[in-house]
Amino acid sequence: MDDPRYEAGMKVRREVLGDAHVDRAAANATDFSRPFQEFITRAAWGEAWTREGLERRERSMITLAVLTALRAENEIPMHVRAAIRNGLTPDEIREVLIHTSVYAGVPAGNSAFAIAQRTLDEL
Repeated sequence: MDDPRYEAGMKVRREVLGDAHVDRAAANATDFSRPFQEFITRAAWGEAWTREGLERRERSMITLAVLTALRAENEIPMHVRAAIRNGLTPDEIREVLIHTSVYAGVPAGNSAFAIAQRTLDEL
């Protein structure tokens, strides 16, 4: 693909999520899902994650908070690993989840804590 946003997005996506995850997503893409994979690579990773103004660790904090608030529990493990890769400590992840629980609700925070703990244990 000859698209600068896609190329920049793929670079950041690999740096944040790791080659293994990105390679798995690419290998599992179908004719139906491939356009979505290309879209998120361009839009999320090539636009939002490449912007100036916030460091990657700050973006990881925001992402974990939003995923917790949305109860997007399937996405939390990937972004816990990304947060560690982006320099957050387990203590900082805990603080993000505690802070988010106040505004998003204790049930959402409780689920996110359980998922984050399992993910950190795997690391």
